[in-house]
Parts: sequence; structure tokens; C-alpha cells
Amino acid sequence: MKYVILIGDGMADYPLPELGEKTPLQVADKPHMDHVAKEGSNGLLKTIPDGMEPGSDVANLAIMGYNPRKYYTGRGPLEAASIGVKLKEDDVAFRCNFITVYGGRLIDFNADHISTKESSKLIKTLNEHFKIGRFYTGVSYRNLYIYPGREALKVKTKPPHDIVGEPIKDHLPSNGKIAERIKQIIKESQRILKDHPTNIERSKMGKRPANMIWLWGQGQKPTMETLEEKYGLKGATITGVDLIKGLGVYLGLDNINVPGATGYLDTDYKAKGKYAIKALQDHDIIFIHVEAPDEAGHAGNIKEKIKAIENIDSKILGPLLDELPSYNSFRLTLLADHPTPIKVGTHTQDPVPYAICGENIKKDNISSYDEESAKRGSLGLSVAWKLLDKLIGS
Repeated sequence: MKYVILIGDGMADYPLPELGEKTPLQVADKPHMDHVAKEGSNGLLKTIPDGMEPGSDVANLAIMGYNPRKYYTGRGPLEAASIGVKLKEDDVAFRCNFITVYGGRLIDFNADHISTKESSKLIKTLNEHFKIGRFYTGVSYRNLYIYPGREALKVKTKPPHDIVGEPIKDHLPSNGKIAERIKQIIKESQRILKDHPTNIERSKMGKRPANMIWLWGQGQKPTMETLEEKYGLKGATITGVDLIKGLGVYLGLDNINVPGATGYLDTDYKAKGKYAIKALQDHDIIFIHVEAPDEAGHAGNIKEKIKAIENIDSKILGPLLDELPSYNSFRLTLLADHPTPIKVGTHTQDPVPYAICGENIKKDNISSYDEESAKRGSLGLSVAWKLLDKLIGS
């Protein structure tokens, strides 16, 4: 049996007046997604446990079969694993965003999607200045800071994408002496980066400067059994996002490197589909993660969100549905990890629509894959960390 889990990050949404009170999923041209809904079972999936932040890390950990309440330790450790940084017993890993700040307000949580090459130059300067902990280059604006001391776990931080347009001073780290130290590092970074040659050059090109860092999402190295130990399946991930790759490392999955997988709107959808099909040859289960709908949701861009959904449908799901019947048996699950509604601009905890098709999966007379149709599906409301048990065991 081959298993495919296709995740459109942030794909679910709310009805929009601009779309005649329909969601992007309802208006998008997505014949292959609708085919999965028609040929299978549908329902709603609760990916975020009550009381937990609706992050992609929490949601995707649950989708991969692990209860976030038991196994989730923070976003930072996942970023660390994805770039090969091995954490010591007392190390605390923070996610380090490069951001743009003007007039004391956070204007851009990704500094105009700064390149990895540019980030590496800024990281080098930060390490030359700060003597406590160490910074590591990740991908684009997504970088890493390691603090040597577990007391940093108590620091309260906020995701930068949740505070765009708001005063920095209202959202700085809090809760104790270490929080004051982390807060000072953030503030000091603005002085260090303000006139950095990289930012001067970016400004000349009309790009927003990466004139401050934002530390958040900290945690320690998690301990968990691999997916193969838990389910007896050899798995792989297809993604352009570090935190998903980090989950893959801890879960013993093969992270397939896909040229052109950017984790942004310009990701190479066709390449993701092509590499997923190839990976099926020697893997039992494939997690395909596409970040683009989430990025469009954060940007409040309806057109780009619809376009991302349609690209997933035509360039990834379509080729997969053509290929999967060549195997003796398969099951495919289509879902979002969480909503990123256009009118909210960030993640929400609402359950997401999901559909399962394949061997011995009963049809339930749903004709469209979308938020409203899923409510009438035979699967009802389920908990995400039990999804693989349902997919594999039913």
C-alpha cells in the first residue's frame, strides 16, 4: 500500500465578500481536488489542540501522527534539525526572523523575503557582536539562534507574522531575567543592522531592509519514536519549509531535496509533483507540503491564494492521481494544516476540510473539496494526530 498526504498550508479560509461570500477553495478551478472528494470520504480535521498556538509546526506534527501535547517542544528545535544543528542537553533553539521595522512598528515579518545569501552576511555580523549564544543561517528570513540555558524556555514570545503593523514595544519577549536579555539582543540588533552594507545595497534596489531580528518559537530537542518505528512505514517529505524538514529529521523521514522548492509563491509545483512520484517508488508514505497558500493568506492576496490552490491541483495532485493507480493499492489524503484566512492575515484554530480516497474508502456523495462541503462528509469531525491510524488501519 502506498500512502500520500498532500498538505496545502493555510489553504482553508472564510467566505469573502469579494468572492460572493465564497472561499478561495470554493471558487478555485480544482477538478482533481473535487475528484478526490467525489471518489472518497470527507470531513473536518481538528489539527490544533485546544489551548495551543495554531502554528504549522503543531499542525503538521499532528498530521504526521503525533499528539502535539505530548511531543511538541517548540518551533526552534525543528528549524535546528532541518539545517543540521545538533542541540545539546540544555540548549534552547529560537527561531530568528529578519524583519523590517519603521517608526517602531513591524512592517514586514520576512524583510521582503531576504535571500539566504544576504541573510548569511547579516548572521556573520551578529555572531561577531553577540557573545552569548550563536546564530545560524537557515533559508531566506528563517534563521536560528541557540541560547545555552534551559531557563530560556520560560520566555514568552510572539510570532512576528501575528503582529504586522503593530508597535514592537508592545510585543517584546517577557517573563523573567532571561526575557530581558533576549529583549536586549533584539533591540541591539537594530543598531547593528541599520547601516549594514547588505541593507544599504537592498535599499538602493528598492527592497525593504532587514533592520532587526525577531526571536521566538523557542524549545528544546524533542524525543520521539520514528514514524517507521511507530507505523512500520518508510516515509519521505517533499517541502520547501525548514520546520517541516525538521519534523522529518526527528521522525526519521527522508527529506527529498526538490530544486525550485522555495516555500513561497514562486515554488516549482511541477518539480514537487515529479519528485513525489519518483519518491513513491521506494517509500511507503509521502508527505507533500506546499507553503504558497499560507503566504498568500498572510499577504491578504486573494488572487495569489486561488492561484496557489489551482497550481497544487493541476501540477501536483493531477500527476499524482495519474500515477497512483499503477500501484496495486493506494490511499491519498488531501487537506490543509490550518486556515490562514485572507481577512485575518494569520493562522486560526478552525478545523480544516480533508478528503481520503483510495482502496476500500467509501464514497459519501460529496462533490466538492471545500470548507462547507466537508461539513456534510461521512468522516465528521476528527482529531488530526489520529489521522494516520485511520488512514493505515481502516
